[in-house]
Amino acid sequence: MKLLSQRSALIGFVLAALMAATRMHHFGTALHLPDASVAVFMLAGFFIASPLFFAGLLLEAGALDYVAITHLGVSDWCVTPAYWFLIPTYAVLWLAGRYYARIHQQSWRSLGVFSGIAFAAVSVAFFISNGAFYWFSGRYPNVNVAEYVARVAQYYPQYLTGGLLYLACAAALYAALSVRSPVAVKTAGK
Repeated sequence: MKLLSQRSALIGFVLAALMAATRMHHFGTALHLPDASVAVFMLAGFFIASPLFFAGLLLEAGALDYVAITHLGVSDWCVTPAYWFLIPTYAVLWLAGRYYARIHQQSWRSLGVFSGIAFAAVSVAFFISNGAFYWFSGRYPNVNVAEYVARVAQYYPQYLTGGLLYLACAAALYAALSVRSPVAVKTAGK
């Protein structure tokens, strides 16, 4: 089994730390950053090809949620049978990152491609997790399409904005490091 390079291990540590630092507050508050998990899974797919790392991030997310609920007073409202749908939610993001790693080029055009893939992946992730919650959580026994559309309008903009903001910051950092040292910055996941 191939071990992660030093660079990949550092990136993995930073991504895991970012998720740990932000996971307690889904949309953020005046004092807390919003949850970076969406961006973390997509960036992990881009930088780290290992499915074991993906599984490790899933375990970390579950452990963080457990600690938040049992020791930090975070509500368990979202922990229902639909919670299992976070696996395909995060898989979509990780696979989008893997796909982009294969087609990535050092160009402005590639930044546009990344933006499109990020928008699509974050949107699909939202509809998987959100739809699963409304239809399979048991919290809304009489859900109908009109009610679901109203709830999408309430939560989708925040979900999309939070995820894309983290991804935009990561892309800007990556671009800055690439300009400074184009040979040193290559995707570890290729």
